[in-house]
Amino acid sequence: MTPALSLQDVRKNFGPTEIIRGLTLDVMPRERHAIIGPNGAGKSTTFHLISGRIKPSSGSIRLNGAEITGMAPYEINRRGLSRSFQVTNIFPRLSVFENVRCGVLWSLGYRYSFWRFVDKLRDANEKAHAIVEEIGLGARRHAPAGILTYAEQRALEIGVTIAGGADVVMLDEPTAGMSKAETEQAVALIRKISEGRTLVMVEHDMSVVFGLADRISVLVYGQIIASDTPQAIRQNKAVREAYLGEEAH
Repeated sequence: MTPALSLQDVRKNFGPTEIIRGLTLDVMPRERHAIIGPNGAGKSTTFHLISGRIKPSSGSIRLNGAEITGMAPYEINRRGLSRSFQVTNIFPRLSVFENVRCGVLWSLGYRYSFWRFVDKLRDANEKAHAIVEEIGLGARRHAPAGILTYAEQRALEIGVTIAGGADVVMLDEPTAGMSKAETEQAVALIRKISEGRTLVMVEHDMSVVFGLADRISVLVYGQIIASDTPQAIRQNKAVREAYLGEEAH
């Protein structure tokens, strides 16, 4: 089976400093895959490399078997990969519904136009309404995104992330800063929206990682030191020493 996402010997230098050092990783279709590691391990840099925000110094990145190395973020997005960010990235003055609709338009074939009235695009509006309901914000659909609670804004960002129809979704610390109750709601949402999709996430909350991921890769100093099932990662001595500590038990 062709991996949904494949990185082969990917390296990234910033000047003389090598941050990503020969990273090789395969994520299979419809797999929930978590990338964990200590601060400074290179997790965010890896996300930026995959999504095209920065270009690798060398190596290969493939999406569903097709080379995407060095492509611009919008080109990668149109090939079926979408991502969220550590810092919530939404349009605060637009409504919840309008934020989601922005993500829907291109996937339905609508391009830049000064004469088309977006409110009359029935298919785009129907799809946006369905996603707003799916992420649990139906009652807030007309509220400006900027007045939502933090947890609601994170849910909205997930909605925008999936709005374009991407089959590979990357979430960067989706539960960071949330209470226990908010985290439980976020995990339920992530589990729902990842059905039928490939999910790659960076997350520091180990209860979220071990409760959600099918496979876990551990990144330390720009290299994968282990990639396996949650149970195998729990029992991996090198992983415990490098990162998990007592949480591994």
